[in-house]
Amino acid sequence: MNEVLRQERKFLISATQRARFEGQLDALLHQDAHNGDLMQGGYQVRSLYFDTLSDRDFNAKMDGVEERRKMRLRVYHPQDEIAFLEMKQKQGSNQLKRSLPIKREDAQRLIAGDFTPLLNYKEAFTAECYAILNREHYLPKTVVEYRRKAYVLPENSIRITLDSDIQANEFHYDIFDPELAMAPVLDPWKTILEVKYNHFLLTYVRDILRSCNQSELSASKYCMARRIGLRYTEFY
Repeated sequence: MNEVLRQERKFLISATQRARFEGQLDALLHQDAHNGDLMQGGYQVRSLYFDTLSDRDFNAKMDGVEERRKMRLRVYHPQDEIAFLEMKQKQGSNQLKRSLPIKREDAQRLIAGDFTPLLNYKEAFTAECYAILNREHYLPKTVVEYRRKAYVLPENSIRITLDSDIQANEFHYDIFDPELAMAPVLDPWKTILEVKYNHFLLTYVRDILRSCNQSELSASKYCMARRIGLRYTEFY
């Protein structure tokens, strides 16, 4: 199981800002190994988010509750034979993310609302997830997909990501479906820049990001997708 505790900040930037930042980041930081070649421009991320019947996690984020969580399944390609069961928890200024790979067939049963496959894993994390998902009546809520380009620095575990082409589906939840229909969530000319780090940012990284301060985001991609879906439901 992978466990990461770090600070996290998000910014909404324009295409012009992205072009400038990308050039600076290309020159100063290391490319993530999953970025691929120049033509690929990053990699795909597809996540299924779970929430309670009353949308407790969504409402906690929108209300700015200090201690909150998100539960999700994540894949990087519909043909993947594993998915990552992940829990993100907000703890003051830090974000704790725990992640565990599970088999494709087990992930498909979770998508269908059957959480019992988690009892077949020896890690305490899966038992905790099973208890939360069952006790609090979690259900699949929305699939979010986007293209990510990532940069890393070993110092203070700094990781910077550029997420674009953000889309969602609130009606079909099969993250392994290569033909899953998606609808745009964000202006295609906008990018979400995320900065994750431990302790503090190095000065030259902070200087690169200084012009972002006016565009800091509080909403997550999950909440952005849910808000659009809820508005659509209310309209009809």
